[in-house]
Amino acid sequence: QVQLVESGGGSVQTGGSLRLSCAASGIVFSINAMAWYRQAPGKERELVAGISSRGTTYYADSVKGRFTISRDNVKNTLYLQMNSLKPEDTAMYYCAAGRMIATPGYWGQGTQVTVSS
Repeated sequence: QVQLVESGGGSVQTGGSLRLSCAASGIVFSINAMAWYRQAPGKERELVAGISSRGTTYYADSVKGRFTISRDNVKNTLYLQMNSLKPEDTAMYYCAAGRMIATPGYWGQGTQVTVSS
């Protein structure tokens, strides 16, 4: 049974930082592409950042230079370091895994990030 469990969300003020974690089990973590998506109220889910099995990264333009995605294939954990947070970053953040970053087959339950001005 595949499980992706996110943690690290919370409430911060503009300019603050958070580090999200996603602990994976039930999959061969090292061969999967991993990604962070987010969904704000009333908006569609969007890809925030992704990392291939080989470590190639992708970032949405809106987070480039502020967010950093990384993975630890020994701990089977995905991370998202978020700096210089803005109110528009407020959303539910989801961890995802699959053969490709853009088409994940597995999803976590999400962790809420709220940035206040």
